[in-house]
Amino acid sequence: MNQLLQTIATAFRAAGGKLGVVESCTGGGLGQAITSLPGASDFFEGGLITYSNTVKMKSVYVRESTLNEHGAVSEECVKEMANGGMVALGVDCCLSISGIAGPGGGTPDKPVGTVWYGLAVRHRSIEAFHHVFAGDREEVRRQAVQTGLEILSRVSLKKAV
Repeated sequence: MNQLLQTIATAFRAAGGKLGVVESCTGGGLGQAITSLPGASDFFEGGLITYSNTVKMKSVYVRESTLNEHGAVSEECVKEMANGGMVALGVDCCLSISGIAGPGGGTPDKPVGTVWYGLAVRHRSIEAFHHVFAGDREEVRRQAVQTGLEILSRVSLKKAV
């Protein structure tokens, strides 16, 4: 994890970029991982934990229609979370995470372990990534944070800031 954090820090510092996160199923784990790095305040502005749909709508501008049509664990929702988080936090890049950590809540379409990521980078399109992790609640959350860091380590901020 330390190498991923160093890669993220180097990229954001070199570009003068600011990072934010919006989390649901990880409950702040991604922000905690990032802030474990000394000097993270050079590039990390902060994060929002938007666990409920109400908070997703109020804090990061997820549309009620998106939640009704696609659910909170969906490509559409995490894209809106990432874009809304970029605006709400005033950052150049925002990663969002929403998933089903379990043990309950899974469905045949979205089993326990399903996690969606949204990545918004200023002046670019918004991307989404999907993973299904195995394990219990804590293992799913741990893997979700790890994958979030891997996604962030590949972010290119060229022309973003």
